[in-house]
Amino acid sequence: MAALTVLALTGCAGPPADSAQAQRPETPDSSLNAGFPLELDNCGTAVSLDAPPERVVTIKSTSTELLLALGLGEKIVGTAFADGPVPEAWADAHVPPVLAEKVPSHEAVLGLAPDLVFAGWESNFSADGAGERAQLDELGVASYVSPAACQGDGYRPSPLTFDDVFAAIEEAGDLFGAQEAAADLVEAQRAELEGLTPSDKGLSALWYSSGSDTPYVGAGSGAPQLLMESAGLENIAAGIDAGWSPYSWEAVAEADPDVIVLVDSAWGSAEKKKSVLESHPVISRLSAVQEGRYLVVPFAASEAGVRNVETVRSLAEQLAALD
Repeated sequence: MAALTVLALTGCAGPPADSAQAQRPETPDSSLNAGFPLELDNCGTAVSLDAPPERVVTIKSTSTELLLALGLGEKIVGTAFADGPVPEAWADAHVPPVLAEKVPSHEAVLGLAPDLVFAGWESNFSADGAGERAQLDELGVASYVSPAACQGDGYRPSPLTFDDVFAAIEEAGDLFGAQEAAADLVEAQRAELEGLTPSDKGLSALWYSSGSDTPYVGAGSGAPQLLMESAGLENIAAGIDAGWSPYSWEAVAEADPDVIVLVDSAWGSAEKKKSVLESHPVISRLSAVQEGRYLVVPFAASEAGVRNVETVRSLAEQLAALD
């Protein structure tokens, strides 16, 4: 395996030094790297870059979609752990190779000779995954985690706000030397968000993410809470200080939510979740289930990222359709 990794790295290393030197302009434009060198504190890990990353491996849809939204898809040399299809808005963008359906191996990542691995979750960086962050750093590969996914004290947003979401987009602009694109994206999303009108009906909601014996739900301090609150829904699990949390069907039955948000993913479709609800001896009796008062959110849009404003709009439109 070590030999294969060396060969893969050698094969992806690009042209010889003399050739690369010959292709560089004699007088480089320093404005191309404005804001660099760059140093960031990311989830408690120092990230240092002398120039914008050019070869990026993205793990999780949130990181892939952020680069696509910033017009940086050509920098992606490989992706992994897609939570669903890329939205139509970016369907014609650069389509990089898929390393793995879930977390890629350390060897697969190194085989693409990236200068940055951009992950959606801290857990994506592990010895049996993409590699530990310190290990990657020793090999000259920078690592970065979506800030909203940081779990350490002082780093986890609690509660997550749209200011946090927009700040993460702006920091990505700094990370990739794309400050103008990030500023334009944030401006457009702020304007769209301000134009949305949340429901005033005071409806309660269950955010059903996964699980059958024990439901895993959107709790009170992460993206599900932010999205429901922005759409005018009252989260029945708002009292739990977490982004997502195990819950109980007994608690769901007692709360008797007016609507149920179903998270649609490749490994847990909305239809599959409906089957779980409609076959449960107690939950099947809830009026929201019997009357089919379901709202559907793609998994990739249920985590903090560039699709959150779009998701609030979708929830509001689905609520209006229920009426």
